[in-house]
Amino acid sequence: MALTDWFSLKSPLHLDGDGVRLRPFRASDYAEWASLRIASRDFLQPWEPSWPSDDLTRAGFRRRLTAYQREIDLGVGYPFLVFRTSDGAMTGGVAISNVRRGVAMMGTVGYWSSAAYARQGHTLAAVRAVAEFAFGRLGLHRLEAACVPENEPSKNLLLKSGFRHEGRAAAYLKINGVWRDHLLFGLLASDFAKPES
Repeated sequence: MALTDWFSLKSPLHLDGDGVRLRPFRASDYAEWASLRIASRDFLQPWEPSWPSDDLTRAGFRRRLTAYQREIDLGVGYPFLVFRTSDGAMTGGVAISNVRRGVAMMGTVGYWSSAAYARQGHTLAAVRAVAEFAFGRLGLHRLEAACVPENEPSKNLLLKSGFRHEGRAAAYLKINGVWRDHLLFGLLASDFAKPES
């Protein structure tokens, strides 16, 4: 299967987690995605980069799909939407980005949850599913993630997913218009594969 087939409605690619299913974005997702993002704006903006003025428009969504397809084609990013398996409701998104091969064999995990589905375990299950995909199918050695120090739910999610806190980076990412410090987390394939004791 070609990577560009990921956007096809007939594409079989999906990831399953505990109570969630992940799949790539489709053009038909626009209305539900935009509705979730609009309803969650105040919940999400303290933790995300500033939203472009046209971010929630159909044209903005089409540009997003084009960018995501290019990332997949180049093998540098794998964005997914997250759906609750019990009723098919979209709950948020998760992605592996900045995939590096060669001596690095790593990528960066990012995620978001809509306000309505926050702290219900969907994003935790999605991060675990995408880690399994990264270490299995993609053959990566390491995943990295970061969050602002005040985002306790995100910090706890990463720790529950098996990531280890590795340090702090000053002015690491521009979040909501301001360069913010971030806590840095890492997860190795060898640690992820260890059975729980």
